[in-house]
This record gives sequence, C-alpha cells and structure tokens, in this order.
Amino acid sequence: MTGVGFPDATNLCLALDIGATKAECAVVAPDAAIIRRERILVREQGDQLFEAIVDLVSRVRGEATYDVLGVGCAGPMRRGGEFVSPLNIPVWRDFELRQGLRDALGLAVFVEGDARALALAEGEFGGAINDKSYVSMVVSTGIGGAIVLDGRLLDGETGNAGHVGHLNVVANGRLCACGGFGCLEAEASGRAIEDMTGRPAREASYDVRARCAELVGRAVGSLASVLDFSHCYVAGSVALGFGDEFFADANKAARAVAMMHYSSHLEIRRSPLGVDGPLLGAALVGWRGQTP
Repeated sequence: MTGVGFPDATNLCLALDIGATKAECAVVAPDAAIIRRERILVREQGDQLFEAIVDLVSRVRGEATYDVLGVGCAGPMRRGGEFVSPLNIPVWRDFELRQGLRDALGLAVFVEGDARALALAEGEFGGAINDKSYVSMVVSTGIGGAIVLDGRLLDGETGNAGHVGHLNVVANGRLCACGGFGCLEAEASGRAIEDMTGRPAREASYDVRARCAELVGRAVGSLASVLDFSHCYVAGSVALGFGDEFFADANKAARAVAMMHYSSHLEIRRSPLGVDGPLLGAALVGWRGQTP
C-alpha cells in the first residue's frame, strides 16, 4: 500500500504481538511467510509477564541473528511504545516496554499499537491492498482499531489514534476499563460478553451475538460518515467466531447509520489475514522502523 511507510524488506524479522489474552512471537519473512511461532497466555504470567515475554522471544530467536524486533502491543501507550498502559493488562501501567526489550534482548526494537500494526498488515498483505482509506478493527477480548486515510495510518497527537473501542455506543452504559460508560469495548467485547452473561463469548446466545454485531456496525457507520471510507476490515476471535451472521448484522446496522451519499458503499468485511495478521503487522512495524 502506498504511503503508509513500509519499506521493501529484505531480511527476516522477529515479530511480537502482545494482547490481553496471549503474547505470541514469530520469525516472519518478507513474503509474509511465518517460519516458526510460539505463544504464552498473558493472564498466567502475573507480575512476571515481561520476563516471560523475554523468554518467549529468546526461544523463538534461538541461535539465529536478526536485525530487529517489531512489536504490536495493546494500548494505550506513549508514542513509540516507550511506555505502555494496556487497559486489559493491569500489571503494566506506564511500563517501559521498548527500552526494556532493547536491554534484555540486545536488538533494535520498534513498538506500535496492536490494532494499528494489524492495519499495516491489512494494507500490505490483506483485504485493503487496493484501498487508500479504510478502518481496521479487532473484536476479541477487547476491541481495538486503526484508521488509514489517503494512504496514511493516522497517528494523532500521542500516537494513539484509532481506539474505536472507546466510541460511546450506549448512553450511561457499562463501566469501561478506560473510566467511561457505554464504550463499545465495555458493551460488545469478549470480556464484556462474559461479564454480562457469565459464559465465554463463544457460547453466547443469538441475541447477544446480534447485539454485539449491531453495536459494532453502528460504531463503524458513524465513523464512515465522519471520515469518508468505504471498507472496514474486522478480525478477532469474537467477530470471526460469530461468523457470517455477525457480518450480515453489522453491515445492516452500519448502513442504517451511515446515510451520507459518500457512505453508500460502506461494507464491513472479514479480514482475510486470519491468525497471522497480528504477527505480520508486528513485523511491518519492525521493518518500517528501520526506514532511514
């Protein structure tokens, strides 16, 4: 994709994705091939999460030599991931991630928000290859997103632009981890569904699934009216696990909200990247960081 800032990569890259549920590391080739990968469960690590992540990367790296580690991490964070405060990883608040990884691993390290990294992968390897403007979303344990307009990943003042999970979708709704009430993440994420129903999202009833899709669709439709894009690509275990009905319901809700003439072709699509998307995005963060 033109303009996002991705160089022509020629070397293998270490990629690390850190989310609320799992941290996964892989070796990624420039043609998007994932050579090997390994993961750990975040909640099981407790206060030793950082040490467990360093061990994870070290195991994947083995005896080989790599130039760079690209990282996609849940946010928010300070620009460049110097300090991260993932809402769904409470043991990390203003945690010094980038320098910590540099010191522990002796590698060049570049950090970006996990959903923002996924947006890079969507544009380079996924459904948005031919799109200049689009939104990328993850509907999983939490809900994240990123916005690409005119070929540029939007950064915002602090590098946190795109947190679509914190759009307000229910007036005076459920308390969100961010401190607000009625955020999309507090109403439609996997964690929210489990809190509301007492059951994991994969066991959600039809009505719960339909409500999740409707709220996601309304959020996307509102964004499309403001930002003028036609495609939103959605990944994540909740959205993909809910299947075709989720996308049908989300599109119906989005089109009911996005009534401007330029939004008439709005479509919410399944990301084609599957489980590889976050790691491909992390690798792109690493390769992009090496650009002079």
